[in-house]
Amino acid sequence: MGTNAFDDTRAAFDSVAADYDGPRGNNALIRQMRREMWRWLDASFHADSDLLDLGCGTGLDAVRMAERGHRVFATDWSPRMVERTYGRAADAGVSVRVRTAAIGAQELGRIAGGAAFDGAYSNLGALNCLPDLTPVSRECARLVKPGGRLVFTVIGRWCPWEIAYYASRADWTRISVRFTRGLTPVRMNGHTVWTRYWTPTELYRAFAREFALVHCRALCLFAPPPYMTWLRDHHGAWFERLWRWDRRAGGWPLLRNLGDHFLIVMERR
Repeated sequence: MGTNAFDDTRAAFDSVAADYDGPRGNNALIRQMRREMWRWLDASFHADSDLLDLGCGTGLDAVRMAERGHRVFATDWSPRMVERTYGRAADAGVSVRVRTAAIGAQELGRIAGGAAFDGAYSNLGALNCLPDLTPVSRECARLVKPGGRLVFTVIGRWCPWEIAYYASRADWTRISVRFTRGLTPVRMNGHTVWTRYWTPTELYRAFAREFALVHCRALCLFAPPPYMTWLRDHHGAWFERLWRWDRRAGGWPLLRNLGDHFLIVMERR
């Protein structure tokens, strides 16, 4: 991935930082996914942990974890997103527990020292903006203590809802986007986010040398993906039932490879 592609992605997220807590980046369906992520973060990290947030966005996860007693180093490639995180932590009164830095996940080598963190997490597809996860794995192995965990949610390749939705519109080009090998341009707010879609197997392969797989599950397998908010708005009870099915069956073999996102938990060997 050339410098220009990284710069394009940074400019795109800078451009939406001011309103990313709204429908674009935190609508009702995304909030449901975020709550599921929090459930796994709470199960994965002991109280008073030192955590590394990769792709912190506007700081919703970092501040929530700080409020629960953790110390968080929140990083993001977008300086505007980092500014939002810093302001959110200050407003919440937890700035002493949240450090911030404009560092992309591809730049973790800029963080000095080693084995300083009890774990790391990345939510809602920040790792999809990288062409290669092997350097991230290497740096996480350096920075995370043995026994520490990684908890990631990543945009997956196989999303039955998306395939059905765009097939109903005969938009075969849009269906093909997730199946592109390598980076593909995705438009956002008049900018380009260079995106790579991963399967759980592909992602874990990059981390397998230093990390053991603990759990993997689909997110938005039965429930619709975040851009289909109208389904939740018009069929709320049905939507809640679908989320219960997500929780029940999202971790089953084969099914965990499907869904708009997947959640993966790994432990440092």
